[in-house]
Amino acid sequence: MLFPTLEFGLFFLIVFTVSWALRWVPISRKFFLVAASYFFYGWWDWRFTGLLFFTTVVNYLTGLALGQSERQGLRKFIVGVSVAINLSVLGFFKYYGFFLTSLDELLTSVGLHRDLPFMEVILPVGISFFTFQGISYVVDVYRRQIAPERSLLDVMLFISFFPQLVAGPIVRAADFIPQLHKTPRLTREHLSVGVVLILTGLFKKMVIANYLATNLVDPVFFDPTAASGLDLLTGIYGYAVQIYCDFSGYSDIAIGVAALLGYRFLENFAQPYRASSLQDFWRRWHISLSTWLRDYLYIPLGGNRGSTGKTYRNLFLTMFLGGIWHGAAWTFVIWGTLHGAMLGLERFLRQTLHSFAPEETEAGGLLTFLGNGAQHIVGVIWTFHFVCFAWIFFRADSFMTAINYLQGLGDWSGPRQYATPFLVGLIVLTMFFQFTPRHLGRWVAQGVKLLPSPVLGLLLGGGLWLIWAMAPEGVAPFIYFQF
Repeated sequence: MLFPTLEFGLFFLIVFTVSWALRWVPISRKFFLVAASYFFYGWWDWRFTGLLFFTTVVNYLTGLALGQSERQGLRKFIVGVSVAINLSVLGFFKYYGFFLTSLDELLTSVGLHRDLPFMEVILPVGISFFTFQGISYVVDVYRRQIAPERSLLDVMLFISFFPQLVAGPIVRAADFIPQLHKTPRLTREHLSVGVVLILTGLFKKMVIANYLATNLVDPVFFDPTAASGLDLLTGIYGYAVQIYCDFSGYSDIAIGVAALLGYRFLENFAQPYRASSLQDFWRRWHISLSTWLRDYLYIPLGGNRGSTGKTYRNLFLTMFLGGIWHGAAWTFVIWGTLHGAMLGLERFLRQTLHSFAPEETEAGGLLTFLGNGAQHIVGVIWTFHFVCFAWIFFRADSFMTAINYLQGLGDWSGPRQYATPFLVGLIVLTMFFQFTPRHLGRWVAQGVKLLPSPVLGLLLGGGLWLIWAMAPEGVAPFIYFQF
């Protein structure tokens, strides 16, 4: 069930009405929301609701066991078993085919071909997201950052809550479960934030992302050898905007839908293409994943607490594994490797330049200001183009397609086919909003909050109708559903 569909609109209308009718009966409301979330997830393939329930029960029982255990050795064993189960489930469904195919190619190349147990494994939608939420819960309980939740119902709702279930944001138990212990309230702020975010997210996805995907990005990446250098260059920028609008659009809708049900999710994107360094980019892009990788991978590896060499190693491994998380293909391995290597190089250059930089003085204030401004602009341009370069491997369906794409950028002799003024305009429009005030959306929501309820309803209905009228035909799945 996709957000921008009539089916979801009817589904959410029912959920919204019934859930608020049950707000004074918390247990009944939670039961209903869990049932609605499992129905939402089972819309794709009902068989995987059993997998969702299994991982939830494993993490719930792990939390209870950790709450009753005081011996540190036993606690480590319990959390280790739980994390291993979660990762084994994720690994089987997501990487079984990739590793078996790679092993088959390796054995064939050295003359040791064997009949391997190939199976067609269907990837459950959203498995990476609910697996990571489960892991974060048990690790936080192990670290005594949160208390183990006694209610299985609350853990089920935490992991399965439908707005964020299939494509994030990755919600932390410490942020969400305490909200389940309070009586939900639907305030004017919830309504205004929900309406603004839902309309913004739908416009990003249905208009900008879908037009760029169907008319530019998909054609040039399907066969880069048939496109001109100008089309390929525009296609890179187009994909950078498409994936941002697609994924941040989903996050906006998810946060907005949760707000209309009385729950608060944290921000997941913060104008990432205005970042002046790669480190800054990862503080702004898919914030729930980047902070998850920081807290549950980078810091446990040692973070920056050890030697300089170990810090570089930890940075590289974190991004390398982050690349593998995105998909079982060598292109994602390359994408993660590029980001990991560049984060290390960026850190090295920053520390080296800082060691040679003179101390700032009052007399040099203006020069320092101008120099910092120029450095910031150069950093934004460089970071954006490095991210765009890495996106080529992220989007390409194979390593050879990526190489053909890069080679085609040097040939500008062919005619322009896809870089139309309309599509270029969508790219420019999106990039413009990357440099507006960061809290522009909140300011708009504050203004919307003052509108009378009938006007607010007309705004939502009229906005939905206008977006639907502007959007191209068909509904494309969100990019991050495959992860």
